[in-house]
Amino acid sequence: MAFPTLHRLTIAEVRQEATDAISVRFAVPQPLREAYRFSAGQFVTLAADIDGESVRRSYSICSSPSDFDASGTLKVGIRRVAGGRFSNWANDQLRAGRDIDVMTPDGRFGIAFAPQGKRHYLGVAGGSGITPMLALIKTALETEPECRFTLIYGNRTVGSIMFLEALEGLKNRWIERLSIFHVLSEETTEVDLLNGLLDRARMSRFFERVIDASVLEYAFVCGPAPMMAAAEAALAQAGVARERIRIERFASPDAPPAKRPPPPQPVAAGTADALRGQPASARVTIVVDGKARAIGVPFEGPSILDSAMAAGIGLPYACKAGVCCTCRARVLEGKVQMDKQYSLEQHELDSGFVLSCQAHPVTAEVRLSFDER
Repeated sequence: MAFPTLHRLTIAEVRQEATDAISVRFAVPQPLREAYRFSAGQFVTLAADIDGESVRRSYSICSSPSDFDASGTLKVGIRRVAGGRFSNWANDQLRAGRDIDVMTPDGRFGIAFAPQGKRHYLGVAGGSGITPMLALIKTALETEPECRFTLIYGNRTVGSIMFLEALEGLKNRWIERLSIFHVLSEETTEVDLLNGLLDRARMSRFFERVIDASVLEYAFVCGPAPMMAAAEAALAQAGVARERIRIERFASPDAPPAKRPPPPQPVAAGTADALRGQPASARVTIVVDGKARAIGVPFEGPSILDSAMAAGIGLPYACKAGVCCTCRARVLEGKVQMDKQYSLEQHELDSGFVLSCQAHPVTAEVRLSFDER
């Protein structure tokens, strides 16, 4: 699988989806259709020059693969974030007909749905966390004629619910197989279970009163960090195995970076570096598109990704926070250590994959490949 690349796409439609959120639909020209083919749950990264600075942000695709096949378009949802440079710029500036750089799809939130499946899925979303759920819900119900999907969706008010009309359309289409529960924290309904924050206690009450956790095949969770932590804890308490819980993070949790070991002593005695003591940097070879280039990367300082970009090497990246996995690469030689990471699975770590935005050399020689995805 090739690493994600940027292409210029034209905006086909911008639509208001809530009081503080829009959806943006991109037209994908025929020559790029295969490059932009995606699976439910994936995201794209948008790039724009804002006040003279290149800014990138990743947004989940809320349209389904079947929508893409039918129309040649894909759609994302963008909610305003207080102080958010890209989200506020996008809500204010993006219009139909405008061109913008869009990276090819990436991400691993979804699963492979099977036509013979008779499974029950659960989605737990908060705020803009609904965006990947829309694609997952539609794809699951279209692909598996006998499956069921339950969505628990937390928001402040009815007016802040993103894609309310789209959700109602899905519910009307699959009225027997799709259940949706709207939980509001700042408005009151007649059902006590649906009033308040979507915290661990409320999630546990859902499992006690409404949802049989023992029949859930997978649970998909996306939204604010406290809500995701609460949902994950409640799911585990209800007996859902960890490997059946899929988490999609839009931001990194608050956590201190890992403490890195001191730089290594020089390997070759008698060299200038050996006489001076520890070397200041490692020799890191970057392999991309079958070509290798060596650069110096400080043991203490910028990440391997930042060092490579400063040296003029074009590499895929988006969040630079250890969340999106766009900058994933494989260590072929040497060792690196990451400050933090929230997206790689254990089997990927065991196979030598790292997030280059968080990676720093530990050994004097490192070889890193972006061609092994």
